[in-house]
Amino acid sequence: MKSIKTRLSILSFLEFAVWGSYLVSLGIYLGSVGLGAQTFWFYTVQGLVSLFMPALIGIIADRWVPAQKMLSLCHALAGLFMILAGGYCWLHNPDIEFGTLFTFYTLSIAFFMPTIGLTNSVAFNALNKAGLDTVTAFPPIRVWGTVGFICAELFVNFTGFQSTYMQLISSGMLSLIMMVYAFTMPDCPVSKSSGSSLSDTLGLSAFKLFKSRTMAAFFIFSMLLGVCLQITNSYGTMFIDNFQHITEFMDTWGAKNATALTAISQASEALCILMIPFCLKRFGIKGVMLIAMIAWVLRFGFFGIGNTGNGIVFLILSCIVYGVAFDFFNVAGGLFVDQQTDNKLRSSAQGLFMIMTNGIGASVGTMLAGNLVINRLVDMSPVADEAAKVAQATANLPGWEHSWFIFAGYALVISILFVFIFKTPKHTAGQITEEKAVDIAGGDPEGMPGENHKF
Repeated sequence: MKSIKTRLSILSFLEFAVWGSYLVSLGIYLGSVGLGAQTFWFYTVQGLVSLFMPALIGIIADRWVPAQKMLSLCHALAGLFMILAGGYCWLHNPDIEFGTLFTFYTLSIAFFMPTIGLTNSVAFNALNKAGLDTVTAFPPIRVWGTVGFICAELFVNFTGFQSTYMQLISSGMLSLIMMVYAFTMPDCPVSKSSGSSLSDTLGLSAFKLFKSRTMAAFFIFSMLLGVCLQITNSYGTMFIDNFQHITEFMDTWGAKNATALTAISQASEALCILMIPFCLKRFGIKGVMLIAMIAWVLRFGFFGIGNTGNGIVFLILSCIVYGVAFDFFNVAGGLFVDQQTDNKLRSSAQGLFMIMTNGIGASVGTMLAGNLVINRLVDMSPVADEAAKVAQATANLPGWEHSWFIFAGYALVISILFVFIFKTPKHTAGQITEEKAVDIAGGDPEGMPGENHKF
């Protein structure tokens, strides 16, 4: 039993180490090669491919190719394209063309995003074959995914890769290791004659839930809050790295270690999972979701008043509340969907919840945040002279601050509207068990319900 748990823990560690190698540090590199103004596209496309690639790959894994082999194939392609992206940057540095890099990156992301659900499927299958209860066995395994993400962040930070193309090559190499390792996992069954329709498989049948006023309001608020999800991943380290070129802050630890500083966010996520059962019991689903919304206000607000000097405590607080902001809404939201939907619709309803938050919400949010706010308030144009960099970074600081306050204001408005518009059905109050909350919390890379998890 210990053997399979160890093997799955390594699988989870590698899966999210692939992601952690670049997710929060890519903006620093893009800014260094003059592509800072296009940063939002690299994070927007992540949400766009999530709208369809996980579902399509999932169909193939369910009906034709065993999940562990599909996981291996996806990592092979994701790793290859990410290495090509890094190799292109190496050969043409610093004259990087957006179109070429973005194409390789997009192809890599398109095959990586489905691996999150596939990793869950492989893990659940292995645990079931071993006769283990997934409710108790999976969360400790999933925690190693967060550890892997953090270790990858710290690796690219302290090697200096956070500001170079080597973060892309590091991610690609880890994907190739996953390609090999996935083949060692227990075989997953396939069902060529599925009783589900294509509409059900793709989660389209869940859209009928919009006929319910309560569910329609919930999914709309999920999308509106989803706008916040990737903004700090896109621009957080770029903002902190900006202090490295401001005379007053350039010698501070935080300015030189932006990725390591933001790793506190992922550590906070792991700890917040442990708080969810208590908070759900004490405040109920609506209360927990509201706490998450207020946490987003604080996440952005603390960034707005923080710096890497005397204000570093606010940056640390911003990272700490991130765990509450990200986990609480997603986990409580997954529980709410589970309670409010029929057994036949639960899987597709969870998929719809993911689409509204990580798909539509995150994609639109990142694109608008970058294009309409940050690019208008922060000068991303490349400068070569160090004196010019200092002048630009100093001039950009008010723009960064105003951007974070705008995002905080947006989250505050959504919070207020949520209080008055969203009504939780009375029969859902007090029905959440601690066991179920922890189970759902362990579902995906950021504490979300796993795409292939059955409630």
